[in-house]
Amino acid sequence: MSESLPHKPYQYKSHGHTKHVRRYHTITYAASISQRIYSALIAPVILIAILGFLYIVAPSSHNLSSVSWQGLFVSMGYTFSRLAIAYVLSLILAIPLALLANSGPLAERIFLPVFDIVQSVPVLVFFPAIIVLFVALGSTNAAAIFIIFLSMIWNIVFPVAGGLRLIPGDIKAAAYVFNIRGFKYFRRVLLPATFPYIVTGSLLAWAQGWNIIIVAEVIHTYIPNGAESQDLPGIGSVLVHAATHADQPVFAAALIIVIGVIAAINLFVWQTLLRKTEKYRFE
Repeated sequence: MSESLPHKPYQYKSHGHTKHVRRYHTITYAASISQRIYSALIAPVILIAILGFLYIVAPSSHNLSSVSWQGLFVSMGYTFSRLAIAYVLSLILAIPLALLANSGPLAERIFLPVFDIVQSVPVLVFFPAIIVLFVALGSTNAAAIFIIFLSMIWNIVFPVAGGLRLIPGDIKAAAYVFNIRGFKYFRRVLLPATFPYIVTGSLLAWAQGWNIIIVAEVIHTYIPNGAESQDLPGIGSVLVHAATHADQPVFAAALIIVIGVIAAINLFVWQTLLRKTEKYRFE
């Protein structure tokens, strides 16, 4: 009988579980689809993050006074690698934090206000202390990634936390009836149920990351007696240097590249994912 459940849920009408079984069957199917979509989303980002980490741990010397088209694309590669690393770190930590905040009434009363206070503090308040710390450790790249991470993470935490609260009771009841626990419950219920909120939160996180990238890469202003040569190679530092030195051709070219990359990601990644998330929303 249990083997026929996914295919003929209506056979259980006499047990009073018809609605639960049907909804469970639907969410289980959605889980398999959402896992494939989510893997398609996160796997390339993780790969880029790993490669990017190896690439930017010891960035090559850069000359912002003379930037070629090739140099602009290399700079965009540095920037995108930092964003990808920060996004992966944000996603890894944001989902457990959202689950923690929804683990019970007491946890919700404690953690949600704390998270709200922390995310309300401007991220740049922490930047001078972060720079001093990571400069002492000898890694300004890590400082840039960390500040981007701080700007991204709360954009994922709060949508996912809200999405967890919208899971219908009959879905939870179905999981209880069929003894879905632990990681299996996360994979087959929580993941597909929060998939739309992970996508929208990720979109907001990347937007916030693009906003902060200029500050994250132009770090010499936060270092005592800092010089422009201490800025990190990236499209953000190129834009600031070009604007400061009135280098209009370089500024225009860098701006075109930034707009093109953001538009391409939005069109081919986020818009596609947003359309797919509609089937996972609970009405």
